[in-house]
Amino acid sequence: MAGQVEAFFHEGTNSLTYVLHDGPGTEAAIIDSVLEYDPVTGGVGTAHADRVIAMVRENDLSLRYVLETHIHADHLTAAKYLCDQLGGETGIGANSPVVQKEWSGRFNLDLDAVQKKAAFTHMLSQGDTLILNGRPIGVLYTPGHTPSCITYTYDDGAFVGDTFFMPDYGTARCDFPGGDGEVLYGSLQKILGLGDDTKIYVCHDYMPGGRELEWVASAATQRSNNIHLVANTSADAFAKFRAERDKGLSTPKLLLPALQVNMRGGSLPDAEDNGTVYLKTPIAGAPESVK
Repeated sequence: MAGQVEAFFHEGTNSLTYVLHDGPGTEAAIIDSVLEYDPVTGGVGTAHADRVIAMVRENDLSLRYVLETHIHADHLTAAKYLCDQLGGETGIGANSPVVQKEWSGRFNLDLDAVQKKAAFTHMLSQGDTLILNGRPIGVLYTPGHTPSCITYTYDDGAFVGDTFFMPDYGTARCDFPGGDGEVLYGSLQKILGLGDDTKIYVCHDYMPGGRELEWVASAATQRSNNIHLVANTSADAFAKFRAERDKGLSTPKLLLPALQVNMRGGSLPDAEDNGTVYLKTPIAGAPESVK
């Protein structure tokens, strides 16, 4: 039975969640899930994840894995919620502790407590495999956007997180801690090296020019049409381009809550003694008179 890929678009964050399966009654894996979060009210919602859950249940799928391509900075993961509802094991890149350490320090959090809360089942490295419906989900280490990014391969697909966007939007930013344009260029080439017919599934689509939503392009199409690669055909040129472009990019509006939740694997911080859960906002640049 041929593998199937179901895509679920979250409009609020322009994010794509994928469900891999072989049809009704088979095993499933979910890649890059999403929780709603309102930064004004602090409200957390599960509408997008519930759409995924409904599809899994309607097709009598057995959830085997909930996988992350990296610790996202622009949306909250629903990994814990999905596992609580459906079971399954979690997976993320083996270099994710580097990101957890960086941001635990910035939020003045206990790193051991953060990592214990996350409790990822699988810390995945280059060449590792997971088995879904008797076939391997492969792992490529593809850093550059962050030092922890990985790509999942399954059948003829590659699930690349933020590393690639659709060809008319380009490639990932590299200005987060540990990001590196030259390293990203190497990761892009590694993905393209999977073969021209490989289907590259992206984690976001911003629909430039008002075009219709898209989420997959062949490696051959990315190589020939990706606006950032066509204009920058060497690692050095690409790195210089990314450094200049990234200077003008705005900070993701959900960066602070997303990182605090995602480095905990989709778990919220523990409630404080009044029963309320809080996320931190570091204050920068305050004048001495208000400190």
